[in-house]
Amino acid sequence: MAKSTAPDHGKVLFFSYYWPPSGGAGVQRSLKFVKHLPEFDLTPTVITVDEKQGAYPVLDTSLAADIPPATRIIRTATREPFEYYKKLTGKKEIPFGGFANQNKESLVQKIFNFVRGNLFIPDARVGWNRFAVQAGKKLLQTESFTAIVTTSPPHSSQLIGLTLKKQFPHVKWIADLRDPWTDIYYYQELKHTALAKKIDANYEKAVIQTADAILVTSADTKRLLVAKSPTIDSTKIHVVPNGFDDEDFHYPSEPPRDKFCITYTGTITETYNIELFLKAFAEVARRHPHIPFRLRFVGKISELIRRQVEQAGITALTEIIPFVPHGESIRYLMSATMLLMGIPDVVNNFCILPGKLFEYLASNKPIICIGPLHSDADRIIDECGAGRVFHYAAYDSMVDYLDQMANHWQINPNLDLPMVNYQRYSRRALTGNLAEIIREQ
Repeated sequence: MAKSTAPDHGKVLFFSYYWPPSGGAGVQRSLKFVKHLPEFDLTPTVITVDEKQGAYPVLDTSLAADIPPATRIIRTATREPFEYYKKLTGKKEIPFGGFANQNKESLVQKIFNFVRGNLFIPDARVGWNRFAVQAGKKLLQTESFTAIVTTSPPHSSQLIGLTLKKQFPHVKWIADLRDPWTDIYYYQELKHTALAKKIDANYEKAVIQTADAILVTSADTKRLLVAKSPTIDSTKIHVVPNGFDDEDFHYPSEPPRDKFCITYTGTITETYNIELFLKAFAEVARRHPHIPFRLRFVGKISELIRRQVEQAGITALTEIIPFVPHGESIRYLMSATMLLMGIPDVVNNFCILPGKLFEYLASNKPIICIGPLHSDADRIIDECGAGRVFHYAAYDSMVDYLDQMANHWQINPNLDLPMVNYQRYSRRALTGNLAEIIREQ
């Protein structure tokens, strides 16, 4: 029987599968919320997975420095299929997006994709739920919390909140959806049967209808949720985008004077469709043979993109740097001339708002984005005067823009943009928005 007690307005129970030493984009949002919540008189307790059992695509131990020393962190066991996946496929890495986005799948990978999409619903990390629920229930029975926050992906984490909300209805539940659920761009690659799709859609609907508040990262994602759930109260869906942390930007801006360097940080797969950008870059390099161009990728890059670099004839101009700690990736931003951003060329990509966009903005470097026009990303870049967005097929326009920037560089190799106040996108300000939502009656 749930213990009925008056809530303490200073305590938040935060469920996040991804947590240091996990690295990558997935951990940033929850980590920064927890980092800044104490500044708004809210004390978070984090329930996460045992780091020895969790399935993390990448590791970044440096992120632990952002955890406030007084934060209580409870790590639980989990049961997941990823170890079997690595043993059977011979792969050491956990694939991004579950088992999706794999090139030239082997028979074993195809079988695992099918199993993942139909036996593990909503996703293969659902094995964490019973352990997380047990840990959360124990705390909620003995302590008073104002709110529960569940963040996803993995979207199975939202079922933790759904379960606890039924047992502790007096505690506010906030479901933070960093990405769309059944509308995520790789969803069709998961080989769901009709039954699996129905079950997953029902889970999504139950979460949307039951949560007291829902956080999404873009206005387009909110419109997507409202359209699929017309009975939902749209006022409980709050747009709280990703952002940047001022404290991460302690590196000075040092654009290279000896080369024109365009930098991309993060993961990039074939779905990003930057082939014509690569050809445009090659064309501008051909037009300006006296300018030492450099295209730098920092992070995980697919084999197809590597081949497209070769086919464009720019291998000698391209530098590929494996995954680096987050702080070091910021340093690469600050030492660039321009920044490249891509948005996957997939269904519903208008609602994809990459977290890196806001760190790109904070760097004050001009951005060239390859993605959908009239999207949230397009609107933000335009409003901030931070660069240009080009459709995947806009080869001539890309060439013209890069040619223009190359001409500017010859006059002044520092193309940094004027300092603009982007504080509405700072992690602290966005955590303030979350704090207001937590305290709303």
